[in-house]
Amino acid sequence: MRVMSVVGARPNFMKMAPVVRALKRSAGVESLLVHTGQHYDEELSEVFFRQLGMPEPDASLAVGSGTHAEQTGRLLTALERSCIELGPDLVLVGGDVNSTMAAALAAAKLKIPVGHVEAGLRSFDRSMPEEVNRVVADHLSELLFTTEESGSRNLRREGVAEERIFFVGNCMVDTLLEHIEHALAQEPWSERQLDPGGYLLATLHRPANVDDPTVLRGLVDALNEASRMLPVVLPLHPRTRKRLEEGAISMSRGVRLEPPLPYLSFLGLMARARCVLTDSGGIQEETTALGVPCLTLRRNTERPITVELGTNKVIGNEPDQIVEALQEALADERKAGSQLPPLWDGKAGVRVAEIVAEWGGQNRTIGTKVSGRFPNHRHAFPRHL
Repeated sequence: MRVMSVVGARPNFMKMAPVVRALKRSAGVESLLVHTGQHYDEELSEVFFRQLGMPEPDASLAVGSGTHAEQTGRLLTALERSCIELGPDLVLVGGDVNSTMAAALAAAKLKIPVGHVEAGLRSFDRSMPEEVNRVVADHLSELLFTTEESGSRNLRREGVAEERIFFVGNCMVDTLLEHIEHALAQEPWSERQLDPGGYLLATLHRPANVDDPTVLRGLVDALNEASRMLPVVLPLHPRTRKRLEEGAISMSRGVRLEPPLPYLSFLGLMARARCVLTDSGGIQEETTALGVPCLTLRRNTERPITVELGTNKVIGNEPDQIVEALQEALADERKAGSQLPPLWDGKAGVRVAEIVAEWGGQNRTIGTKVSGRFPNHRHAFPRHL
């Protein structure tokens, strides 16, 4: 069975790397990798392949940026061509970026089954492009791999058949657990003359936060105020840097602007930050796994387990609320959280690969594309797998 894994943006790499490695070791599976090039910056793309030990892609599409429609159109055209040329029996996608949705749609149009890693997450906010991508990918997928129980519940409510849902755990946490010791050994805080626990780490990239100049100025004001409490390290997403330049918005000296960071540097900084302020979904999960306090600069989250365990607080993007929440977090000396969510144990990628291999073994007919369901898997695979 030929399995084509599709990656394209920075979060995909951490989610799919453990799956790709596990598939490479799976008997009866030929693992193929396609890199769409949705993120084309060196620090957002190629360096991740090196640091995460991912194989060279079988196809590199270099679609680049553009509006959602422009980028999605190029993705669909290029991914359709890759599917035809590589002839996969299953296309695996991860996360919620445009590459995820486009790959699922291109494969479905060609009647190739799709598997979605990180399925079922919902913010219930359709103004987020990521939410649209999640819903489309999920409802085109044959196999849906969930990271937390809320994802499985969401899919059931939306009418997805129980036998297509697999609770496997969090592949991004697989990557974190594998690399955390190496990341800490690099001591990225030291090269910035910072002390462990003596700084804040921040990220901003969502359109709702950076595309509106008024909202962005408010967030910058909050970060400037935060820098009066502790130094703030802010690696700038290319989108955010562009918006700051367009609006002539400046940071105080206490906010240290940096280019996008390699995975290990960012992971090390995150692990020793006193608190993280972010609008990223994946960072909410990573801080939960690390036990680092996280303040989410949004009005909702698609990852409720991070809030339930007390590691993450969703505080919105109003400057006064951000400053107040940060003051409370810094005054709280208790550890943010030491309990990991179920199955966030470093083995999610192996579970995905095992299920994919078994599914292919039950459904594949030599010389034809996989087309059947997985009729017996509710018995073969317990819900906790």
